[in-house]
Amino acid sequence: MCGIVGYVGPREATPILITGLKRLEYRGYDSAGVALLNGAGVKVVKKPGKIRVLEEAIGATPHHATCGIAHTRWATHGAPNESNAHPHTSNDGEIAIVHNGIIENADVLRTQLSAEGYVFKSETDTEVVVHLIDFLWQDGEPMERAVAAALRQVDGAYGIAVVSTRDPNKIVVARHGSPLLIGVGKDGEMLAGSDAAAVIEATRDVVYLDDGDYAVLTPDGYRTYHLEGHEVDRSVHEVTWDLDSIEKGGFEHFMLKEIFEQPSSIADVMRGRLLPDEGNARLGGILEHQFDLGRVQRVVITACGTSWHAGLVGEYMIEELAKIPVKVEYASEFRYRNPVLEDGTLTLAISQSGETADTLAALKESEQRGLTTMGIVNAVGSTIARETDFGIYLHAGPEIGVASTKAFTSQLVALSLFTLFMARGRNMSAAQGLELVQHLEVLPEQIQEVLKLNDEIEDLARSYKDAQNFLYLGRGYQFPVALEGALKLKEVSYIHAEGYPAAEMKHGPIALIDEDMPVVVLAPRDPIYAKVVSNIEEVKARAGRIIAIVSDDAPELQGKVDHMIKVPHTLPHLLPVLTTIPLQLLAYHIAVMRGADVDQPRNLAKSVTVE
Repeated sequence: MCGIVGYVGPREATPILITGLKRLEYRGYDSAGVALLNGAGVKVVKKPGKIRVLEEAIGATPHHATCGIAHTRWATHGAPNESNAHPHTSNDGEIAIVHNGIIENADVLRTQLSAEGYVFKSETDTEVVVHLIDFLWQDGEPMERAVAAALRQVDGAYGIAVVSTRDPNKIVVARHGSPLLIGVGKDGEMLAGSDAAAVIEATRDVVYLDDGDYAVLTPDGYRTYHLEGHEVDRSVHEVTWDLDSIEKGGFEHFMLKEIFEQPSSIADVMRGRLLPDEGNARLGGILEHQFDLGRVQRVVITACGTSWHAGLVGEYMIEELAKIPVKVEYASEFRYRNPVLEDGTLTLAISQSGETADTLAALKESEQRGLTTMGIVNAVGSTIARETDFGIYLHAGPEIGVASTKAFTSQLVALSLFTLFMARGRNMSAAQGLELVQHLEVLPEQIQEVLKLNDEIEDLARSYKDAQNFLYLGRGYQFPVALEGALKLKEVSYIHAEGYPAAEMKHGPIALIDEDMPVVVLAPRDPIYAKVVSNIEEVKARAGRIIAIVSDDAPELQGKVDHMIKVPHTLPHLLPVLTTIPLQLLAYHIAVMRGADVDQPRNLAKSVTVE
């Protein structure tokens, strides 16, 4: 989850590296550093804290360089302090490395290298790699040969970039399990980054490295190799989104901007995919694969965090409308047990970044079992997008806020399209399909209506910003929304919150309810609305403070709830798209009022690329 940037070319490297780090700060912000080749050695500057601290330190003593690497850290091995910050150097200071990932055999290698006389200055696993490169580097050989030799002895996940005065004006990058790409610039410029945001200001042409790849970047271009040594061809892709997509655009925070982008992000998910005349969806990625979806007897959805919540909604939709059994698995648990994956199972991986380490591992487990795999991802060219047999891109644009908002609702709509596609091929009539298409078409307008509640929800947040605990309740399609609402509040405000199936409240959580406990109840008009009203009565009887999310005037709730937020009505399986947005806004405003950094919550990073 750390962020890596590299640059070699004719321009000053430092401002390019700092700009790239700022674009990647959502990946980690415990500490940051740069290593610059300035003709007189490797100059390393690193500081704990956010990138602005590093920028101030560099500004005090600027260094001329046209080649360098940089890093922003999310701590795994060792506390976030200056000695553990990247880059790390060899004992002679001639080699510098930045790293994203975890080296699993670091302790063994550390012992071996210590016996050879190497002195370690940090607690990190990364420092092991730079000393190993130094140990294996033979006189007169190019840097890439020593890097490849070292990585063949490494177990674990890594995305790395290495520079050295022994082989100047060159960057060697490599990846296994952690994302890394090359930016192909013009006029002798080459860049590297953990994702395209790091290089977009310099170039739109990128090369995605596969696991087991390493590459050599010089002003003359790039060459890519497999770790075993043979050269491989990796094609150039064009980044299609604009720089404006990763700017705040007048909003105070990226999180708020991305909440308000949801009318357009939802429209983008559906663009060109709805077939109103047929009451169906066109999903080119699936059709091009020519996979016989009639063979699908079971779907296993694997995901983490917010994407797992989207998967739960998908489970309800697919089972209800397409009549296919579905199991939703935490990706982090999936491969460490022995799941039953019989023939006819489709594994569906959901990930905003397309790089989530646990989800990718679960996907590979399915592939090893011979199953067909599918992905729902946002990041074009990401590892999961390339590893799966077919899939659906969200086209939601970059999501910079660490707490996912527009990606979640985009995932829900993508799952709706997939469900429609599957159901129409099995049991759903054209009339039923047309009804679903018609309700999907008006979703962006309905989301716009929900966003008009922003001021009302901000006022509501003032009443609850000092709460210590929250309970979120929902039934059916609204249960995953309750989980997601609680997660959002926890992530950005640091208030303890729990999501529960409303009926399960009586089996424990009801003991927590008193006059100090805010309870958010998802209560739109759906087939189990009456049951939710009964649950509200139970909370009210214990003096709980109730915030109800409804989809009409809800006369049954008048006088029974403390606050009511009304969203437009739609089909039950599309209601989660609308009911989740007030919860996003509530979490955002409470967090801001508590002085939290909503875009970069403590201890979190956007893309979890390590286990």
